[in-house]
Amino acid sequence: MHFATIDCGTTNSRVYLLDEHRRVVAKGATKVGVRDTAITGSSRALREGLRNLFEATLREAGLGVADIECAITSGMITSEIGLREIPHLWAPAGVEELAAHVEPVRDPAVFPLDVEVVFIRGIKNPYPPDATYRDIRRIDFMRGEETQVIGLLTLPGMPAPPFTAVVLSSHTKYIPVRPDGRIAGSITTLSGQLFEAIRQGTSIGKSVEAPELQDGDDLDLDVMDIAYDAVVEAGFLRTLLMPRFLEVLLHVPGPARRLFLEAAIGAEDLRALRDFSLIDFPTDTPFILIGHTSRCRIFRYLLMRHCGVAREIRMITDAGEIDQLSIAGAVAIARRAGYLQEVGDVA
Repeated sequence: MHFATIDCGTTNSRVYLLDEHRRVVAKGATKVGVRDTAITGSSRALREGLRNLFEATLREAGLGVADIECAITSGMITSEIGLREIPHLWAPAGVEELAAHVEPVRDPAVFPLDVEVVFIRGIKNPYPPDATYRDIRRIDFMRGEETQVIGLLTLPGMPAPPFTAVVLSSHTKYIPVRPDGRIAGSITTLSGQLFEAIRQGTSIGKSVEAPELQDGDDLDLDVMDIAYDAVVEAGFLRTLLMPRFLEVLLHVPGPARRLFLEAAIGAEDLRALRDFSLIDFPTDTPFILIGHTSRCRIFRYLLMRHCGVAREIRMITDAGEIDQLSIAGAVAIARRAGYLQEVGDVA
């Protein structure tokens, strides 16, 4: 029997079909996500979009619905704007806790195909039942990243826990992993969405329209240091205007202006490390950065140069490898929960 994993994000969704040896035999993607529910107030577009994507991916693989043992999913699909809202687990939590609390659903009102969908819960930071806004800096949650971290723990050659995973996507999410492999919680910023909002919705946007840095491109350390210093000394909001000054008054090339903005956002991101001690998260651990090449390289430099991180810093930047984290994590959790009994490795 085959099985599927469903990765449903804010604006895009992906389906992967795997065989009994955990090899991907087909994959599909479409521009539908929980944002559609937030805009329309109905999950209908999300349900229909995922159904169409699932059926198209099955056709590509020459399979039918009856060939699928189950579909495993995590992330925003388990939120109030997803297919089914499922409460978070309290941290600390690892593969055992996640597996013990999966929620299997076979209901056409939730997913309009005759497939059992196994929902993986997110994780939230521990806080007291009488918490108020005064406790807000201790509060955080995740949906989807917990599955990536479980996948990370299956990868050979990665640092053994404890370590801190940093997922750099629409958010920056710091996720400390305890020595026992359980997730201690998270701290999140809005970094990726802020970058896109600046590009698309402000007068600074045209000043930072330049190609993203690639692996072989040199990073201008002076630009990053100056951006970091501007955030620390002049404040983040004033620093955001500086790419405009660099363009109009100093005639600095576009790639340097984009790097300045990305480094400034990275510098602001790193201020969140100050809250680690508030939640008893350790900072003296290896770091594993997960995301686009340019953001990971900038983040690694700032961590070493300005935050004094002397421990190992790894990067996972290949899109396929990042996707594989979610697949491997979903497989590990589902197998521990009693699904996918056949033994095999994700290829």
